[in-house]
Amino acid sequence: MANRPLRSQKSFGKHDKDGFIHRSWIKATGLPDHVFDGRPIIGIANTWSELVTCQVHLRELADFVKRGVWEAGGVPIEFPAMSLPETQMRPTAMLFRNLLAMEVEESIRANPIDGVVLMGGCDKTTPGLLMGAASVDLPAIFVSSGSMLNGKFEGRDIGSGTDVWRFSEAVRAGEMSLDEFLSAETAMSRSAGVCNTMGTASTMASLTEALGIALPNNAALPAVDSRRRVLAHLTGNRIVQLVKDDVKPSDILTREAFENAILMHAAIGGSTNAVIHLLALAGRLGVPLTLEDFDEIAREAPLLVNLMPSGKYLMEDFCYAGGAPAVAKELGPLYRRGAITVSGKTQGEIADAAKVWNRDVIGSLEAPIGPSSGVWVLKGNLCPDGAILKPSAASPSLLAHRGKAVVFETIEDYHARIDDPDLEVDETSILVLKGCGPKGYPGMPEVGNMGLPPKLLEKGVTDMVRISDARMSGTAYGTVILHVAPEAEAGGPLALVRTGDEIAFDGPNRTLDLLVSEVELVQRRHDWEAARQPSKYDRGWYKLYIDTVLQADTGADLGFLVGKSSSEVTRESH
Repeated sequence: MANRPLRSQKSFGKHDKDGFIHRSWIKATGLPDHVFDGRPIIGIANTWSELVTCQVHLRELADFVKRGVWEAGGVPIEFPAMSLPETQMRPTAMLFRNLLAMEVEESIRANPIDGVVLMGGCDKTTPGLLMGAASVDLPAIFVSSGSMLNGKFEGRDIGSGTDVWRFSEAVRAGEMSLDEFLSAETAMSRSAGVCNTMGTASTMASLTEALGIALPNNAALPAVDSRRRVLAHLTGNRIVQLVKDDVKPSDILTREAFENAILMHAAIGGSTNAVIHLLALAGRLGVPLTLEDFDEIAREAPLLVNLMPSGKYLMEDFCYAGGAPAVAKELGPLYRRGAITVSGKTQGEIADAAKVWNRDVIGSLEAPIGPSSGVWVLKGNLCPDGAILKPSAASPSLLAHRGKAVVFETIEDYHARIDDPDLEVDETSILVLKGCGPKGYPGMPEVGNMGLPPKLLEKGVTDMVRISDARMSGTAYGTVILHVAPEAEAGGPLALVRTGDEIAFDGPNRTLDLLVSEVELVQRRHDWEAARQPSKYDRGWYKLYIDTVLQADTGADLGFLVGKSSSEVTRESH
């Protein structure tokens, strides 16, 4: 560091009018003169919010990061970043992931900081923070909020999200009373932290370790565990060293790192949402990554983690069993062991130091929890640019299926008709939902795991093939085909499907086809284009998003945000 001038010194190190302004106003926060003597200025991008159980404790956790920064000789300066509560934001938190990424990118670039600690947890905050930091490429490190404690209801463990879907279907089937359903609410969410299942939040936290951008055990330590405070302190230590060594996200987040993330994703039975987030992050870094990579790289990796929704345990159990480092250890030769991490150790060194403490929670390559999992990437005339399915959450009997479509043109159409006892549907039907992609909703919500018709639930039907251009919660389950690209709103073939059409799904061969003649589809496309209505969104973020968002198969980033613009800002503000 002695031979390399710090970025912050361009503002705080000048002895002129501009230096006076930069130093004087920030000194009003209580910083003394001597902290501007060339010490690294460390930004802490904090998505703390009282709207988000996942992140409600991050204000306190940031203080432990600050301790670590001070101890290592840096100067911590915390700043807010947009919080995206998955359970609260309408129409969907995914609509605002790219907005968070923009805010973080420009906050880092515009301010006189030398490195940044990223603090988040809820589903879209992790990718949004990483995307923004990657486009600036200053030294960065992630510390997740951690999961909430296991839910406890009627003498058993219950999992965030996963049991919500189960309970909801049980009520609709008449198997659970409304009073029982409502009494499960507080029993499920017992502390601060993200969902205690292997949903999107815990998946992305695990992948920060696989990517090498967070310290070991970042994913599994519960939010309220004192060891997470220690982790935060050590994260503060490490970011100062990363600045001194000039280790940037582009040095860590290589192709090898993304391959490890895909392997980890398969091994933990991770959320399908991770696919779209990793594609977007790779796009910011210029790392070549395709939708097909998720299927091809993960084929040799079995399911190693026995957590809901693909298994029976919860994140607290995953922590006590060894967490992500133990999974990396069990992936053995499949893992890219030479990949470097922000810890200063290689992935191989981290894996070698790990242990598995509970074989019922974390399996091995020789005795896995389940077969090769990950995601299946489908192609066919219904999804020419791809669609995905999570086989570990699906019914084996439905992984190859042919049936007639029951089509819902919008989410409102679905809600209006799904409970109708006269709905023409049986257990062989395929539910098809349109208008829920990036442009169509807008924002691509988690509605792909459509609830089943009550008249089938009452007959004991628990799963059906469902197809949409939407996403689904990482806590959800079922034979659900998602992320159909191009989406219906963009003119993809999904827009042309009609009730009664036959659809053929062959999971093992990765195909999804609409069995309608090309001549008929041409006529339907003409009719569809003639009936199109202009968008009702004509201003603000919604319009910018709809006009520029990319499709799911490339990560649903905004087209003009792909890539990076460096940390350089040449003009002074005064």
